[in-house]
Amino acid sequence: MALLAEYSCKATPARRVVEVYDADAYLGDDDAMAAARRQVVAGNGYHLYLLSLQPDIDVQVTIRIWDTRPTPPTSAEGHAAVSIESETGILVVNQLEYGPAGEMTLPRPGVYEGHAWWENRQATADYYTTILDHPTDDTFEDHLTQAWSSCPVSERYVLDLAYTGAPEPFDDEEL
Repeated sequence: MALLAEYSCKATPARRVVEVYDADAYLGDDDAMAAARRQVVAGNGYHLYLLSLQPDIDVQVTIRIWDTRPTPPTSAEGHAAVSIESETGILVVNQLEYGPAGEMTLPRPGVYEGHAWWENRQATADYYTTILDHPTDDTFEDHLTQAWSSCPVSERYVLDLAYTGAPEPFDDEEL
């Protein structure tokens, strides 16, 4: 199994969500978002929603493209099978409150399947709760900013994907 491409960026999970979507797929999906609340990662084919347990500490999002479908590492805190279609060949990592955190150009447009997996999700949430439970003084907001950037663990979401086929042809008549 060979790694063909990799992209990584940090994103703030405002409202506890980071999304990954094709550059032309702007509209969200409430059903997929609700599914992510139950299973951590969910999507509708064009959007993937990654659900954190906290809204303020940056998370690492990594997208890796392999020549064959990978399996998630046994050391992962959790994982889910995922599929995403990209007609443009560009995936956007988006922060709901702040806009795009970055984008990855795929080797080619198409359907990509594999697994999303995560680590340090619970440890970051525990740190977040501990910091909020111990306000210091009137400079609490400054304290929070420093605490968020000093989190001792890195919450990480990885999309390990492989190309599985061409994108579905878009039919203008359906509009």
